[in-house]
This record gives sequence, structure tokens and C-alpha cells, in this order.
Amino acid sequence: MKWQGRTRSSNVEDRRGMGGKGIAGIGGGLGLIIALIFAFISGDPGVVLDQVTGGSQATAPAQNTAQDDEAAEFVSVVLADTEKIWSQIFEENGMEYTEPTLVLYTGSVDSACGAAGASVGPFYCPADYKLYIDLSFYHDLSTKYNAPGDFAMAYVVAHEVGHHVQTLLGTTEKVMPLRQRLSEEEFNKYLVRFELQADYFSGVWAHHAEGLGYLEEGDIEEALAAASAVGDDTLQKRAQGYVVEESFTHGTSEQRKAWFYKGYENGTIQGGDTFNSGP
Repeated sequence: MKWQGRTRSSNVEDRRGMGGKGIAGIGGGLGLIIALIFAFISGDPGVVLDQVTGGSQATAPAQNTAQDDEAAEFVSVVLADTEKIWSQIFEENGMEYTEPTLVLYTGSVDSACGAAGASVGPFYCPADYKLYIDLSFYHDLSTKYNAPGDFAMAYVVAHEVGHHVQTLLGTTEKVMPLRQRLSEEEFNKYLVRFELQADYFSGVWAHHAEGLGYLEEGDIEEALAAASAVGDDTLQKRAQGYVVEESFTHGTSEQRKAWFYKGYENGTIQGGDTFNSGP
């Protein structure tokens, strides 16, 4: 991705090295569900809930490396791109786009959705309109998930911004209350569709970023590799050797790739109705 020397977003809070201070704002119920749902990695719910409900501890201040600072600059440029593109898309659809804030942290962080640790992965909190990313995930994409490349990380940022778009469109407030009325298995089906829509919106962003001349050869392939690496089936096979479809919350590798690519091809909000579409 062509990003060096381009405009960075001013909507960035750099909390690296500060650590979390315990449980924030929302203590239980829907707050915990939100923090779990908006994490980029589905993983083991037990681990995620431990991170959200008190497993995270304060992190000692750490010295940022030149590599860390470069990653911080990169995600800030990507965020600026999402601001420009989504503001234009919203305007074209007769709406106004409210820009989210990106919080960079190390180890653990407090949000309006609760406290979380880095093992949760990047996440979005609709209660404060903020995306939270520990930049160690940039390294994890290459080493742990075998999805190298700067555009793989750009896809991650765009996915979390996709959740912000869902919040602004009112989708979040329609889906989240269903948790109180449905069984976990039934609610998970909505979660999958919810996450796939965020993947679609990340593809919409990629479509317009390419139109602005920001993409390079191989970038879309990097995003597709990242989407594949974090599919529920792939993660479960790696973690436990088998797949439990009823526990899926983000979609299979093929679904995540397909919806990202559909957004990339369409470039519109209207094509992303994952709730009334097939796989």
C-alpha cells in the first residue's frame, strides 16, 4: 500500500505503555457481550471473557521501537483514508459521517465497554466510538496467523471501522438486544452476519482506496489472506483440532473472504445486506 508521506488522522490516542487500570464503565451483561463481539479475533470465549472481566493487569511503561512507531504511523494513515472515503459515501447517501477515534495501547486498555487485554485482538467499542489496537497484532498477523503485508493490517483497521459504520447506520442497536431474547446458538448466527457485514464494509473501503490510487499489486491478496486466517473454522482447527459450527461468531474463512471481496467489487453500502443473503 502506498502510504508513506501521506496525511495521518488526527483522531488517534496513543496510550502505548500506559496499561489498563481495571474494569471500566460497563461492568457486566451487554457490556461484556459488546466487548466480546467487536473483537477482531473470535478465539476462545473463556480467554476473551477473562481479558474483559479482570484478567488484564496494568502494564509497565515500555519504550516504543522505531518499528512500533512506523506501524503507528501506518494505521493512522489508513484511518485517515477511512475518514475521507466513508465521509464521501455517507454524503452521497444523504447522511453525515462521524469519525471514530483510534486508541493505540500496549498489553491492556480501558474502554467504555470494559477492560481488555491484547489477546482479545483489535476491537471496536460502540459506547465510545473508538477502535482499540495493540500494535503487536501487526507482528502476529505475519507470524501467528501467516498473513503478512501492510494491507493485511489495513484490512483489520477497515474491519473495525466497518463496525463503526454499522453503529452509525443503526445496525448495532438492532442486533445486540437479540442476545437477551435468543439462545446462544441462535444469537451466534446473527453475530456471524454482523461480522461478515463489517468485512463487506472493509471491502467497500478497499474499492475506493484503489480508486484513489493507494493500492499496490498484491494488496487485495494480502487482505484476503488475512480474512482467511481469522475465519472461525481455521482458528478452531488450529486451537483444538476440530470445528464446532454452532459456536461460530465471525464466519468461516471462505465467508470472510467472499464478503470482503464482494464489498471490494461493489463499493456501495447497499450491497452489504449479509442478514438476508446466502453464505
